Amino acid sequence: MSTTSPLLEVRDVSLGFGGVRALTEVNFHVNKGELFSIIGPNGAGKTSMLNCVSGRYKPTAGRVFFEGRDVTGMTPNQRATIGIGRTFQNLALFGHMSVLDNIMVGRHHLLKNNFLTGGLYWAGAQKEELAHRRKVEDIIDFLEIAHIRKATAGTLSYGLRKRVELARAMAVEPKIILLDEPMAGMNLEEKEDMARYIVDLNEEWGMTVVMIEHDMGVVMDISHRVIVLEFGRKIADGLPDDIMSNERVKVAYLGVDEDEEKAAEAVA
Repeated sequence: MSTTSPLLEVRDVSLGFGGVRALTEVNFHVNKGELFSIIGPNGAGKTSMLNCVSGRYKPTAGRVFFEGRDVTGMTPNQRATIGIGRTFQNLALFGHMSVLDNIMVGRHHLLKNNFLTGGLYWAGAQKEELAHRRKVEDIIDFLEIAHIRKATAGTLSYGLRKRVELARAMAVEPKIILLDEPMAGMNLEEKEDMARYIVDLNEEWGMTVVMIEHDMGVVMDISHRVIVLEFGRKIADGLPDDIMSNERVKVAYLGVDEDEEKAAEAVA
């Protein structure tokens, strides 16, 4: 992993909705090749932070930089074009479309031929489409969803739909992928599969990952580095072991009071 120049940098980002402060002067950076996690209790501002990075929200204050470039004013589509991919906490698939078509939607911004140039130069458009299909097929094989490729997305189980959404985000060919609770609502087996895909995506595909996830076991097992938010403020940043032993994190996130813990240890 490179530690010289961050791939993503968030500087003093604050976000407010009327009188509600969702984020307050949050700073962090993500290095190229990292599997980076953002954790915190419900309402801590995790999804709001991802929305600021992906462009769905514009910070009230502060800046977001990607590859050294200020992207704070860019739209989500513009950020996708330069390499920022995203999944959502709530599924955002086209339920009436097939799995294959849903994934192909992720390739849309990469298409060079529109309907006019496609009609005039059909051979070039056809060649381009085949190249995009090959890329999509690689993703389908990687996520082991070939058996549902023609299925209507809305008819699939929740776990499979989560996998299809990841496939669509991968189809963007992002340099960094933002995963918003990729394992929410899954059973143990589905979580283990998704964790394996995320690790392989990072290690084998070389993709930088920023993940929000509530399953602390998964986060601490697969993350390179973790930050913790509480009421919109960053309270910790470090290696998984450092986060697990941080007393403020235990109180804020894990619900462990330091005095109670010492008392329990004394009784034991």
